[in-house]
Amino acid sequence: MAWLTEIEMDGAGLTPDPNDRDSAARRVDQTFRSEVEAFLDESLTEALSAAGRETTGLKSARDACEAWRDSLLARGWLAPSWPVEHGGAGWSTAQRLYFENACAERDAPVLQSSGVRTIGPLIIEDGSPAQKKRYLPAILCGEHEWCQGFSEPQAGSDLSALSLRAEQDGDDFILTGSKLWTSFAQYATHMFLLARSDPGSRGGEGLVFLLVEMNRPGIDVRPIRFIDGQHETNEVFFDKVRTPASDRIGTIGGGWKMAKRLMSIARSNNTTTGVLRRALRAAQREATDSDSIVQAKLSDLGRRIDDFEAFETRVAAGLVSVAPAPATSALKLLATELHQDITEIGLEAAPHSAFAQAKYLATRAATIYSGTSEVHRNILSRAIGCP
Repeated sequence: MAWLTEIEMDGAGLTPDPNDRDSAARRVDQTFRSEVEAFLDESLTEALSAAGRETTGLKSARDACEAWRDSLLARGWLAPSWPVEHGGAGWSTAQRLYFENACAERDAPVLQSSGVRTIGPLIIEDGSPAQKKRYLPAILCGEHEWCQGFSEPQAGSDLSALSLRAEQDGDDFILTGSKLWTSFAQYATHMFLLARSDPGSRGGEGLVFLLVEMNRPGIDVRPIRFIDGQHETNEVFFDKVRTPASDRIGTIGGGWKMAKRLMSIARSNNTTTGVLRRALRAAQREATDSDSIVQAKLSDLGRRIDDFEAFETRVAAGLVSVAPAPATSALKLLATELHQDITEIGLEAAPHSAFAQAKYLATRAATIYSGTSEVHRNILSRAIGCP
């Protein structure tokens, strides 16, 4: 079934055969389900669930995230998709989805760790043995918190226009420039970033992908406040920051290849089925006294999430008709626009709710980060042969 070629360019048309719309709950065995339920019964306190319910942005409150991360780490479930040999759970897609859905059902805290979700998998794939030994255990135990340094004032969706300079000086690079819209840089111990190592290069040529410690002299993090006053994103300045040239993934000049692989990883998991189910539960709580029209819209959103879960499963299994990169573009496009639709209905149901307003505002950037919807539609149009 060539689902992806059936997706209309407005994101509609994602309706699998009913026989394929098989929930994760039916694709995992009873033993695994029982293990998940027992773990949640034991580890998920009411205080942690309250923190999950109160979450409006990308992460729950920091103390709740730390407590929940520690419980997941102790059980060996912090990195569901990582291989067991690197400290992960080694789960199948069905197991991961079942666990995410169970956590959403119980309002577990929201963890959006760039270490676990993005840079960790890239280090596993392309990092050196020394980098795996140094970074992976530190990511899992929470010693290292990572942020992503890609966007710049003149380089957003057109990331290849970046100009942060990485001038090689012996065994080091010297970084000069800035990054913009860097989520949670105020907490991060490390940043993975893309910089221009060849000053005469343009576009995707002459770049280097670096792993940088945030406590190096010359790094200045300045907050960017959202319209509701929340602080999740930052501007980060580099004033002749010296960092080892060995702290890179890939070759000097080959950073664009690493960045594309990392973005493919990020786009496949920044808005998952579990995130969407959490958002729908929040909207349903806001809509308890709403009319039948709102209830019908919420019901339709539930169906769309079921469809998205089926599609996410097929992409993970390689059962779509395009290459992995455009397939992850489809995931990102569909998920973020669906996320926005959910929070819009939540606001329609409770227009005076501070929580519904915050959820709505928090998802406005979802169709911009990790590539705009327009960028992903262009990627998909090329993948399916549109002129």
